[in-house]
Formats: sequence, C-alpha cells, structure tokens
Amino acid sequence: MLDMKFLRTNPDIVKENIKKKFQDEKLPLVDEVIALDKEFRDAKVRGDELRAQRKSKSKQIGGLMAKGEKDAAEAVKAEVAAMGDELTALEAKEDELSKKIREIMLIIPNIIDPSVPIGKDDSENVELERFGEPYVPPFEVPYHVDIMERLNGIDLDSARKTSGNGFYYLCGDIARLHSSILSYARDFMIDRGFTYYIPPFMIRSEVVTGVMSFAEMEGMMYKIEGEDLYLIGTSEHSMIGKFIDTILPEEELPKTLTSYSPCFRKEVGAHGIEERGVYRIHQFEKQEMIVVCKPEESMKWFDILWNNTVDFFRTLDIPVRTLECCSGDLADLKVKSLDVEAWSPRQQKYFEVGSCSNLGDAQARRLGIRVKGADGNKYFAHTLNNTVVAPPRMLIAFLENNLNDDGSIRIPEALRPYMGGQDTIQVPRK
Repeated sequence: MLDMKFLRTNPDIVKENIKKKFQDEKLPLVDEVIALDKEFRDAKVRGDELRAQRKSKSKQIGGLMAKGEKDAAEAVKAEVAAMGDELTALEAKEDELSKKIREIMLIIPNIIDPSVPIGKDDSENVELERFGEPYVPPFEVPYHVDIMERLNGIDLDSARKTSGNGFYYLCGDIARLHSSILSYARDFMIDRGFTYYIPPFMIRSEVVTGVMSFAEMEGMMYKIEGEDLYLIGTSEHSMIGKFIDTILPEEELPKTLTSYSPCFRKEVGAHGIEERGVYRIHQFEKQEMIVVCKPEESMKWFDILWNNTVDFFRTLDIPVRTLECCSGDLADLKVKSLDVEAWSPRQQKYFEVGSCSNLGDAQARRLGIRVKGADGNKYFAHTLNNTVVAPPRMLIAFLENNLNDDGSIRIPEALRPYMGGQDTIQVPRK
C-alpha cells in the first residue's frame, strides 16, 4: 500500500506506474482517492477547530456562572451542544472516508523498481541466467506420475476418492524422499544463518489483507466457515503477520527467518488442477525464507534470497535458470520479483519451482511493521520472501534429472544422510 502523502504529491508517477502494469481501469482511482483525502483532511481540520472552540467555550461557561450570568452561560452551553452535534457528525464522516480511502489504497499497485522489464504478462518475463547444463538423457523420460507409480510411490486414485482432484497420497521411498528434501532444505537454510520456524497454519483476515492483494486472496485462500480464520497458502503469510503492529529496534535488523508449513490453495484461475499430476495441487508442503530489513538493504537481500534457492537446487544436480518477472506479471504489492525455474528433461524446457519477491514497505505499511532508528525516528520496514523448495512440485524436477535408464533414481550426495545412506531408489521387483 502506497503512502497517501506520496500519492497526493506524485499522482502522475502513480498513474504511470499503473499504466506500466497494464491496469488502466485503475487510473480513475487516483483522482478519486485524492478527492476523498481532501474531504477527509478538511473534515479533520474543521473538527480540530471545533474541539478548540468547544474547549474555550466550556471555560467561558464556568466564568459566566461564577459571575451569576446564568442566561449568558446557558446560551454558550447551547453553542457547545451544537458544536458537539457537529463534531459527532464529522467524526462519523472521518471514519467513513478513512475506510473508503483505505479500500482504494489497497487496490492501487505498489511502485515497481526501475529495473523491472515492462511487459503485459508472464510470456514477456526475461531470462537472466542459467546454472548447470540442461541434459536430455538418451532414453525416454516418463511422465512424473508414471515414474512415481513404477516406484510404488504415489496413489492418486485413492486421493480422488477421499478428497477429489488436486490431492495425493505419497508412500514408500517417494514419501521419504519428499520429507528428506524438506529436512535438507531446513538445515541448508539454518547453515546460512536463518532462524527456523514452524508457524500457525491459519491466520486472521487482517493478516491476510496485510500480506496480499484482494485478487490473490480470492484466487488462493480457503476460509474456515464460521470463523475469522484462513488456511495459509504459504508460511510467508504467518511469518510476516508475526510482526503485525510491532516496532522493531533498528539494531535487531535484519530478521532472517526460514519456515516450514503445509500450504493450501484453491488454485482458481486459467491453469486449473491436473487430474493426473502433482504440479498444480490444493495441498503441498514448503520451506520458505523471509527477511524483514531496513529499506536500503532490501535489494541486497533480494539477491541473497534467490541465490540461496539456486544454490540449493544445484546441490541436488538440478539445472535451473532465473527469470525476471515483467511489470504485468507482478502482484500489486511487489516491487520486484524473480522466478527460479528448474529444467525438465522430459519436456525439454524449464518450469517454475520458486519465486523471490521484494515487497518494499507495502506489507509493513498495511500491517504496521515499523522500525525505530538510532535517532528515535520510526519508519516502515521492507519485507522479502522466497521459496527454498516446495515438494511435491520439486519432485518432478528431481525425479526427471536423477532418473536412470532402468527406472531407478540417483540420490545426490547431499541428500543421502536424510535417506538413511541410500544412493539410489530402486524399482521394486514384481
């Protein structure tokens, strides 16, 4: 959410930013919120004037009564009562205008970083760099579900009976591999100085609207019926929400956190849910990284975060690339975002396995996350998040890139301690 003072004094910059995000339908909101803001400030000025006058008049009443001028005192009392009625109406108006202003400000997108490429949608995202050589084996790579089924590692049919499409049972060595990857990701991030958390898996609506846009919320979040609680779509939601309405001492920054959670998503949108596959699903698990820092350090941490994911995947022998998200592909709160994509030997292309985002002070402004500087001044923190790993989607890349021609799976050295020392997952004998 933008600073109202910034919008008021820089409407052209805000409008140009909306155009860069190809959201021209939001352009009228800028003038509308400026008009509402003026009305709000005028009401506030008038209210302050009335409060000062009422205070002065109230003192005057006491003086008149002391002099025995009862009629004059009663006349002043009537004036004070009228002022009180007007103040009550003004305060109600201020509350109403404040709510309207906030509603609009939550819709107007954050100012994107100048380095963000301009484009309408994800088809115009820009490849930055590749890490590792994409490899296509001399044998056919089966669909990921076929690989898992051959290893007796997945049961989609039973999951459809219990829960519907978008759910799965993992079992045997594949289930162990799934958990091993998450355990390795946890330790990988702890070794890089991040503090490990397991957060709440449900959050209140005020946190939801603080960490994401309405459009994202509608397409992602599951609401708990009859309660002000939502299932989280990522642990970022709980972890940023942890700091709601707090003032952080500047010397305690940055906060570098890594968190595990299950994630629940409606996945409403064009992509839909696969009937047979684990790429886009309603339930999965993820290891996340979150940073709360000073504004001048957020771009440095942005680079550190996405590099962590690249390094993690490379230790598992999976080629990856980084993709800069263009303006039209950025969620409204984001200043800058970069996707990490893994190589698929079967499809012979890359696909998304993680997303790194710098949200500037947007989440902090919505949630009231402030920093107290050494000089005593307070300012809004910057927040960032990035995926370390999100199996089972990541399993697709892992299985395809570590598949042997006999159907067995290589276990990279970094993962073997978490797999009981196994160096391969063998195809069970029939």
